[in-house]
Amino acid sequence: MDELEKLKKKLTPLFDAEKGFSSGSGLDPSDSYMMSDGGTVNLLSRSYGVYNINELGLQKCSSWPVDDCDHSEKTYKCASKEMLIFGAIGNGASSVVQRAIHIPSHRIIALKKINIFEKEKRQQLLTEIRTLCEAPCNLSLVEFLGAFYTPDSGQISIALEYMDGGSLADVLRAGRKIQEPILSSLFQKLLQGLSYLHGTRHLVHRDIKPANLLVNIKGEAKITDFGISAGLENSVAMCATFVGTVTYMSPERIQSKGYSYPADIWSLGLALLECGTGEFPYRDNEGPVNLMLQILDDPSPSPSEQNFSPEFCSFVNACLQKDPKTRPTAEQLLSHPFITKYEDAGVDLTAFIQSIFDPTQRMKDLADMLTIHYYSLFNGPDELWQHTRTFYNERSTFSFSGKQFLGQDDIFSSLSNIRRTLSGDWPHDKLVHVVEKLLCRHHGEDGIAIRVWGSFIVGNRFLICGEGVHVEGMPNFNDLGIDLSSKRMGNFQEQFIMEPGDLIGQYYISKQELYIVQ
Repeated sequence: MDELEKLKKKLTPLFDAEKGFSSGSGLDPSDSYMMSDGGTVNLLSRSYGVYNINELGLQKCSSWPVDDCDHSEKTYKCASKEMLIFGAIGNGASSVVQRAIHIPSHRIIALKKINIFEKEKRQQLLTEIRTLCEAPCNLSLVEFLGAFYTPDSGQISIALEYMDGGSLADVLRAGRKIQEPILSSLFQKLLQGLSYLHGTRHLVHRDIKPANLLVNIKGEAKITDFGISAGLENSVAMCATFVGTVTYMSPERIQSKGYSYPADIWSLGLALLECGTGEFPYRDNEGPVNLMLQILDDPSPSPSEQNFSPEFCSFVNACLQKDPKTRPTAEQLLSHPFITKYEDAGVDLTAFIQSIFDPTQRMKDLADMLTIHYYSLFNGPDELWQHTRTFYNERSTFSFSGKQFLGQDDIFSSLSNIRRTLSGDWPHDKLVHVVEKLLCRHHGEDGIAIRVWGSFIVGNRFLICGEGVHVEGMPNFNDLGIDLSSKRMGNFQEQFIMEPGDLIGQYYISKQELYIVQ
């Protein structure tokens, strides 16, 4: 009890014996939302305007121009019906994250789903959309692709680029310590993002931690999860709210003192030390009270000089100064010897990211998603079928019945003829694909070769056997009780070569061969 009483005094007024920790918000108190009869959610922010979100996408409208921020109108076409949604891959501070394919662009993306009827989550949603929508495409921030509202679930989904390497927390869970040259290159990219947030956007992230530092297999590192970030009017303004992950919270934040950008620097230094040692620097298994007492009373954690370079030790120690005024800025840290030391060392971040996770499982998941995407288009409505044309480019080839077709238009025309034949003259005559077997292998540097075997049955939607990637809304074949041998109207075998497109997560079909047996 002595420790609890001691902490209460230090954390006043954040801790109340009756109510526990407060969860204050740094948002404009005038922020709110309205629901129109047409199914559009209007998120209102007096400082940043109105964000209209419906099933077709998001429109940011200019309103109340009271500062120098960009109030220009922006539109993001990102419709719910244009998404093929797969299973959950994680949870953010206020959301569930799922993989999806944006059908028109044939791009694998991440969807963050947030319930707008919960006030706290709605405020975090507005903060995240505001942060990402107002920011130009910054190479060190996860790219914002749009948002849409689903009335049936009361959820808004934010579409973001998919970082297929996961987070630095995933790396730590895999039992990997990250070597200094890799850390130097990764944190250089992350500091560039933090410098942009602090210096250009005047934002304190407030939740910097390994789980919010993402990587992809191209070796890029980016910051995500802006749901609790706070805007400051200028470089000397301060925040005064208690939100974020306590584990990585700076001393001044725990003490309810005013805080600013140095709070993010503390969190970044703690994350760097954890990535270098493979262990969180504090004892975090004795509850939040004990953890916060350690952060306040114990000396700042410091890396071992026997195990780490002087540059690494200097960088971490600079970030973990108890006095926030003595911590360097993100811009200053970009010139720190630990960051500049390996700039010309040819550090291969791509090889490191690819070495962490099982490449075979990643390839299987990718093959499942792209295969489901193709056959969902082929067996789906005509409106979505039109997007199949852009699944090919002018060098793509398609072989069928002894003939070869070249380029988008020729291939799309040929496939459309095959599709019309399988559809029959009446709905009850329509033949759909049932994928029974799928094999895949790597092709070239980043491509994938897929071979599919299956049957045609009379039905209204494509089905896939097996226990691969789950698709939202698609029934499990085994649960349907279909006797395939009695329903089979024919067999097919198909081969694809899929290549990466111009955008991260985007793919196109470079080569395809189809064989049908009556």
